Amino acid sequence: MTLGRFRHFVAIDWSGAAGERHRGIAVGACKAGSDAPQLVRPDHVWSRTEVLDYLAEDLPPDTLVGMDLGIALPFADCSDFFPGWEDTPQSAQALWALVDLICAEDPHLGAASFVDHPVASRYFRRHGGREGECFHGPGAPHRRGRLRVTEGRQAAAGCKPYSNFNLVGAAQVGKASLTGMRVLHRLRGKVPVWPVEPLPASGSVIVEIYTTIAAIAAGRSAGRSKMRGVDELNAALAILGSPGLAAQGSLDDHRCDALLTAAWLRKVSEQRELWQPRGLTVEIARTEGWTFGAV
Repeated sequence: MTLGRFRHFVAIDWSGAAGERHRGIAVGACKAGSDAPQLVRPDHVWSRTEVLDYLAEDLPPDTLVGMDLGIALPFADCSDFFPGWEDTPQSAQALWALVDLICAEDPHLGAASFVDHPVASRYFRRHGGREGECFHGPGAPHRRGRLRVTEGRQAAAGCKPYSNFNLVGAAQVGKASLTGMRVLHRLRGKVPVWPVEPLPASGSVIVEIYTTIAAIAAGRSAGRSKMRGVDELNAALAILGSPGLAAQGSLDDHRCDALLTAAWLRKVSEQRELWQPRGLTVEIARTEGWTFGAV
């Protein structure tokens, strides 16, 4: 890859919640150089459709975009996303297409139809104590459900990843990932998604992020990764070598995550080892994808 080719950095804290607009969605951005990160449309309550439009139409040139969601489901542990289902896809891109097709009638890029699907639901942990018989992987069941190879690398870095098949509790990441897959499907041909698609020599690229990785790089622990205020955020930004925000006052954890991770992307985007992590094979890139920064 050509190091130093990105000129803009965007981090998106995502939400898979029901409804049209979500205070859990925040978009942070910064330019190459040393300016402080800023919120994109700071007083706006985003919808997922608006984020899709922003990514498709309004990204600055040569932007590295991090989206805080799982870009695929576990595959390597079973050599399948959905073992035993005749319609199981065989690549991340085919998975995105399947989710978008089944959820075509769900408003606001939601994914309820997929998790309620008579076959797909067997693989998810859902509310009401409904745990599909395929939620756990082969062998000794992991209490967090099936994990991707990259999530094993996240755990080695001190994070506490949960399965993208989990839809329950504060650690649920499944709905965010499934709704994000609908966005990624609709961006095909417009913005490539690394490593499912090769890193191009120029132009913008989307990567999966886990904001806790950025927080750990900024001196916080996994258990204290969430920040809720300008003072906390600025202290973390300083460790990353970034100027802080001038304004004082409160910021919620979603906006702090987006701002800090945008600055982190700027700091680490030229580190070649993050683009060539241990364990990332051609097959894993094609099926499970990877979390940028999980080495």
